[in-house]
Amino acid sequence: MSGGIKRDRDGSARTKPAQGNTPRGRFHSMFENFRDELDEHYDLKEKIATASRDITSQSKKIIFALHRVKHLNQEPPAIDRDIGAHLDKIHDSMRSIHPYLNPVSRYRYASSLRCLEEFVEAMSFMHYLRHQKLITFEEAQASIPLGVLITPHDYMFGVFDLFGEMMRFATVTTAQNGEMLRGNDGRTILADIQELGCSFELLRRSPTKEYGNKMHAARQSVQKVERLGYGLAVRGSERPKGWIPDMKDDMVETVSPI
Repeated sequence: MSGGIKRDRDGSARTKPAQGNTPRGRFHSMFENFRDELDEHYDLKEKIATASRDITSQSKKIIFALHRVKHLNQEPPAIDRDIGAHLDKIHDSMRSIHPYLNPVSRYRYASSLRCLEEFVEAMSFMHYLRHQKLITFEEAQASIPLGVLITPHDYMFGVFDLFGEMMRFATVTTAQNGEMLRGNDGRTILADIQELGCSFELLRRSPTKEYGNKMHAARQSVQKVERLGYGLAVRGSERPKGWIPDMKDDMVETVSPI
C-alpha cells in the first residue's frame, strides 16, 4: 500500500532532494562518529558473547568429565586428557577476545562475560578433587591465559556453585562405594563441605537478590550432604554397597540435585 505523496503547506508535492546535494550540518560528522562507535561496540559485544558461549560450554564439559572421577586425589589419565582438550578450546576462545579486554572493556562487557563464573566453578571443582583444597583467587586468575582479568564477583559466585558440584559428587560416589569418600589425609567430603559452608557464613552478607539465592542454594547443598552422612551412620548397615536411593525412598528429597 502506497504511503501517499508528501506536500508542503501550499499543497505542492515535495520533491526529495538528491542524495549528493543534502546539506551537511555542523553536527553531521559528529553523529557519524557516534554511529561508527556504536556499530563497533555492538560488533565487539557479539564477538565476546559468542566466545563466552563457547567458554561456558567447554567449562560444563570439564565439570561433566570430573564427575566421572571415583576417588579424591586420584584422577584417571583418560579424564585428565579430556579436561586438557577442553581447556585448550577455552584458551583459544579467550585468546580471540583478549585484545579487546582492556580494564574498561572488561567491566563494560561484564554481562557478556558471565562465562568466567562457570570457568571458575570448573577450575575450583577440579582443584578440589585433585588437592582437596579450595582454589585461591590467585590460583584461579593464574589458570586464565593472557591475563584476562577475573573479578572478585567472578571468583565468589564461581565458588558458590562449587557447593552444588560437591554435593552431587558426594551423592553419586557414596551410592557407588557404600561410604563417604575420604582423601589421603582421612578427611571426608562431608567435613570439607561443612568447613567451606562455615567460612561462607562468616562473610559479610550482600543485600543483592543474586547473593541471597546463591547462599540459599549453598546451604541446601551442605544440608543434603549432612543428611546423606546421617543416613549412612544410622542406616548404613542396612544398605549394601552400590545402593542407590529409590524414587519412593525418603532420601531422594534430601540428596536430589538443586
